Amino acid sequence: MKFLIAFIILSNTFLLAQNFEVFNKYFEDATLRLDYYHIGDNINELVTIDQIFKQGIWAGSRVNLLDNFNNGVYYLKIYDDISGELIYSKGFDSYFKEYQTSADAQNGIQKSFHESALIPNPKNKIKFSIEKRDDDNNLNEIFTRIIDPSDIKIIREKILDVNVEITKSYYSGDPHSKVDIAIVAEGYTAEEKEKYLNDLKRFTNIFKKQEPFKSYINNLNVYGIFKASEESGVDEPRANIYKNTTLNATFNSLGSERYLLTEDNKTLRDLASHVPYDAIYIMVNHKRYGGGGIYNWSCTFTADNQFQEYLFIHEFGHSFAGLADEYYTSDVAYNDFYKPTLEPVEPNVTALLDPENLKWKKLLTSGIELPTPWEKEEFDKTDYEWQKERREMNDKIAELKRNNADKNLIIQAEQEYIVKDKERSDIVDQYLKNCANYGKVGAFEGAGYLQNGLYRPMIDCIMFSKGEKPFCKVCEEAIIKVIEHYGE
Repeated sequence: MKFLIAFIILSNTFLLAQNFEVFNKYFEDATLRLDYYHIGDNINELVTIDQIFKQGIWAGSRVNLLDNFNNGVYYLKIYDDISGELIYSKGFDSYFKEYQTSADAQNGIQKSFHESALIPNPKNKIKFSIEKRDDDNNLNEIFTRIIDPSDIKIIREKILDVNVEITKSYYSGDPHSKVDIAIVAEGYTAEEKEKYLNDLKRFTNIFKKQEPFKSYINNLNVYGIFKASEESGVDEPRANIYKNTTLNATFNSLGSERYLLTEDNKTLRDLASHVPYDAIYIMVNHKRYGGGGIYNWSCTFTADNQFQEYLFIHEFGHSFAGLADEYYTSDVAYNDFYKPTLEPVEPNVTALLDPENLKWKKLLTSGIELPTPWEKEEFDKTDYEWQKERREMNDKIAELKRNNADKNLIIQAEQEYIVKDKERSDIVDQYLKNCANYGKVGAFEGAGYLQNGLYRPMIDCIMFSKGEKPFCKVCEEAIIKVIEHYGE
């Protein structure tokens, strides 16, 4: 047994050394940031380079250079120009792809989004490629460009904003072997800096109590990035409220009243570049329920909502591990985001086209029926009724604000919504816990914004319903794999 353990340790050490050799052969310990524009509608798509920056140390793994998760609509791939060898890859989703599913895009309205790709800085010429999945989930190249790291047009001066303040909220060690998380302040004025620091500490502590982050807390570094906004809060277009803020974040992104994102990617990346980072949060100084998360781009959450902890973890599930939304009764900004005829790439939803080879087969509860029965009919009836009531209440609040109604009337309407939203959440929690197959891993119909045809692993999960609860076993396993991918 001792010999076997020693052999395994020796073998792993040898493999790590080999991978470090690959990194050292092709890359140096610095980050190349490629900014580009992603332009088009639901049919047309164009990518064009904006600027290229050489920045600080490479925060990602120097061992796991290839992304084998097979997740995300897009993949960026880096090839050595001389040998043609694939030397780096990463899957991701984009705001542009979400726009392609919107009504505007389907009506032929073209729109431009600013995006960034971060790669280890190459020593020699590379081929930079972006691939996209087709209707059969096959990846096809949509953009390529040869990049010479010695090109004088690459911007090499350090982005240093004297108005930016950095806080090491939690630090466990060398960024090369950790998941480095940047939490960027949005909508906090200079006078609200103390509130920002308290919020930063409060949300950092969530990692220490929510699995699987709790068990892997020493694999994380968390940095706070503060640049004061001119005004407090963020834009609420439906209420005719607009604020001058650092990142120009806004509710009503893609037409969804609770979808909260920024399109100012350049400012976001410039701010994040003050620290080594693998993942970005945008912490918004607002009390309304709202957020958003896009895989390997960023996630946004409001700091003062009653479901703030849920938002913080749920949206990170999207942006960090590429988890899909498992809910299906709520209104969303997309049309036909998933298709029941095509297996989704996300690890936590399935079209169940091949039950014998379900992607989470090894986690299934022994003897579980597929698809797995659950008390869906009554849930659907009551939750669709609630969604209708919720929409009406939010419309009323927006109208009151838009018409500059008496402040007390607005507060009263907001408080009524807060109470009813929490009541509904508690009812849902109890209903799901009383289901016969609660706590079991199977394939439960209703997921990915579709009432029928897509399935989730467990009856409840933080990716399914609001509240303080764990990730399901499938989501938890997916997150652990990504954490370990960044480690060395």
